[in-house]
Amino acid sequence: MTLVESDFVLRQAFVDGRWVDADDGASFPVLDPATGETIAEVPRIGAAETRRAIEAAHRAQPAWRARPAKERAQVLRRLGDLMVEHLEELAALMTREQGKPLAESRAEVAYAASFYEWFGEEAKRVSGATVPSPWPDRRVLVTKEPVGVTGGIIPWNFPSAMVTRKSAPALAAGCTMVLKPAEQTPLSALAVARLSEEAGLPPGVLSVVTGDTEDASLIGAELTSNPLVRKLGFTGSTEVGKLLMRECAGQVKKITLELGGNAPFIVFADADLETAVAAALVAKYRNSGQTCIAANRMLVQDGIYDAFVSRFAEESAALKVGNGFEDGVSVGPLIDRPSLEKVERHVA
Repeated sequence: MTLVESDFVLRQAFVDGRWVDADDGASFPVLDPATGETIAEVPRIGAAETRRAIEAAHRAQPAWRARPAKERAQVLRRLGDLMVEHLEELAALMTREQGKPLAESRAEVAYAASFYEWFGEEAKRVSGATVPSPWPDRRVLVTKEPVGVTGGIIPWNFPSAMVTRKSAPALAAGCTMVLKPAEQTPLSALAVARLSEEAGLPPGVLSVVTGDTEDASLIGAELTSNPLVRKLGFTGSTEVGKLLMRECAGQVKKITLELGGNAPFIVFADADLETAVAAALVAKYRNSGQTCIAANRMLVQDGIYDAFVSRFAEESAALKVGNGFEDGVSVGPLIDRPSLEKVERHVA
């Protein structure tokens, strides 16, 4: 499959139901981490274009929230079904721009699609409450309502699942969203946006704005400062999460953060050796170690230490490293050169 000729390689941002370039025509390359080749050039969206996406989301939100939850669920279910129908194309695209082995990409696309199904079904079960009243002539009711326009900023390590984990609950609840994917992996997010058109998602309900490293602060600042945005969701580094929280504080804007992890892998002496080693391999090497819950350190009890280290080293040496499209590869390339240099510093 020649992905650069695929209908799923989109070279424009998606704003208010339209495919658009940056106002100044600027773009940046998306690189294949396995080969260094340019897959596509996508727009460098700035504050002005992001503002228009937010305004479009604000216009679209009243009609979207007014639709019965059942109808919103049907659209989301259709979108999830379309992702499954195009699983091979989406998985190949992910491997091309993110580098993970094709088997992992296939599993992620299926996982990503499940969020639209699950949250769509949950939307039909959102209910309020009747609170016992201290007054005999009054009734106290609690209702749940969509917060409004939301923003989503996602990382590159799970470029499809992060799109759906951010957008599915927001759209199911009757909110609209402006989503900013990571500069390393915007193509998977744009592919989901393409399928959202086919699924019947109205214009403005979901927009995807792309930007390079230098553009991230401009897009992020617009999402945090624009009063039309009522909530922001972010998955990424603790450093950036702190910055976004500070920026949202000025408006007491709601924010949900999923930040960096520092996970220990603990093995006690009574552990089953084969099970412990197999689990450790997944915990450390999945997605080339590029997950927030990857094992950062291993604590192994004395009684099993030597046997565990020997077996873990043996199994690690057997892992095949290479291009994610190659048969038998279980560890793909790191996402970019700065990541490679960071790992080299750790090893040194």
